[in-house]
Amino acid sequence: MKTRVLFLCLALIFSGTQVFAQLSKKEKKEWKKKAKEFAKNPANLKTLVETKQVVENDNSALKGQISSLNNDVSNKSAKIAELEDQIAKMRSELTSTKAELAQLKEAPPINPMDFSKGVVFKVQIGAFKNKDLAKYFDNNPNFGGEATDKGEQRFTIGVFRDYWEADKFKKYMRDMGVKDAWIVPFKDGQRVEIKDVLEGVVADKK
Repeated sequence: MKTRVLFLCLALIFSGTQVFAQLSKKEKKEWKKKAKEFAKNPANLKTLVETKQVVENDNSALKGQISSLNNDVSNKSAKIAELEDQIAKMRSELTSTKAELAQLKEAPPINPMDFSKGVVFKVQIGAFKNKDLAKYFDNNPNFGGEATDKGEQRFTIGVFRDYWEADKFKKYMRDMGVKDAWIVPFKDGQRVEIKDVLEGVVADKK
């Protein structure tokens, strides 16, 4: 029985390795002595085996944790790469925006009294024949007119970017006795139909 326990001790201590074969004579003698001690006290051998099993289980659990941590690191590395890519795109957009802003700063200032571009609204006060007031148009930006195919002259007063301000002025003119006052829109200097700019007018009102 003791012999079997002795061999069992040696097998447990050196299982899976060739360490025992590589020991010196002195080391072999010492380990044989320890094996005999375990043979005399199987309880110690049981404790050793159980401790070895606990260590192996702990080692397996730690390997699992390491694998999980490696996966977390890999995922976080991928997330970092994605965020760095987003940052690079944002920096590119910022650079582009700064360039556009620089161009706008270098552009000549817009004259607030230049109504030749965009949509404006004027209040027409009437259309008359044999009344040519064109000589007054140049020095009076708020007073204008245009000839029609019928030989009439249409006269307008006021220039507004906001339709509702033009509408308010139209009402003032009617209260003052100009019953035919009404709003006419212009786009880039050309007279257009109100329906062509009505969508923008309604959006502004909202």
